Amino acid sequence: MSDWLFDLGNSRFKAAPWRGGANVGEVLAWPHGADALAAGDTSHGALPQGRRAWVASVAAPALTTQMLALLRQRFEHVHVARTSAECAGVRIAYAEPARMGVDRFLALLGAHRGGQGGDVLVVGVGTALTIDLLDAQGRHHGGRIAASPTLMRQALHQRAAQLPEAGGRYVEFADDTWDALASGCDGAAIALVERSLAQAAQQLGRAPALLLHGGGAPTLLPLLPQARLREALVLEGLAVWARTAGSGLP
Repeated sequence: MSDWLFDLGNSRFKAAPWRGGANVGEVLAWPHGADALAAGDTSHGALPQGRRAWVASVAAPALTTQMLALLRQRFEHVHVARTSAECAGVRIAYAEPARMGVDRFLALLGAHRGGQGGDVLVVGVGTALTIDLLDAQGRHHGGRIAASPTLMRQALHQRAAQLPEAGGRYVEFADDTWDALASGCDGAAIALVERSLAQAAQQLGRAPALLLHGGGAPTLLPLLPQARLREALVLEGLAVWARTAGSGLP
């Protein structure tokens, strides 16, 4: 009977087996979110079962409740991660930690990993674009939240249907609408990341490493050559939280 890690986001539901160490197993992903699973759609693979489920969710409360009920049918124990002021050497900047999304919190835990990560700017590219600065001592200096390129495209399409919500390629000065949209929305995200890097270096007195995670990260990676991709960063952080919180739990 195995332990599993689950990350329920706004657009994807991910899971990975976990043996209690620092690393997670192969990541499974359901791109249509948890609704399909709850309805019995296993076309992207069956929902795992085992002894303990460790869960992080930033999805809507109704969907979170739905998925927790489904997991409780398949696991003996289900433990839900919450943001806390301090965990595993990371100290959150928020005066009210509960107001910080658990995905951002766990990404910081995954990036820090006992101080091995050094200074780091953690960038999540999902429905939102999130940016958080963490120094080598585990102090969180705060962050930013903006619309991701995908959400920008969707919002433009909703307000002006003639503007396609997908397609195009990044160029510095585009000569058609598809490329102009891709370049503008991706470029806005890149500019915010680059400004955050510059401000972080000024604040710390040294340049932090740059980590990207989330479903939209691979698209931005070629435009940020100094960045490293850590696609499973939230799940890695969930493993850190589970090791910390798991003592004394069934």
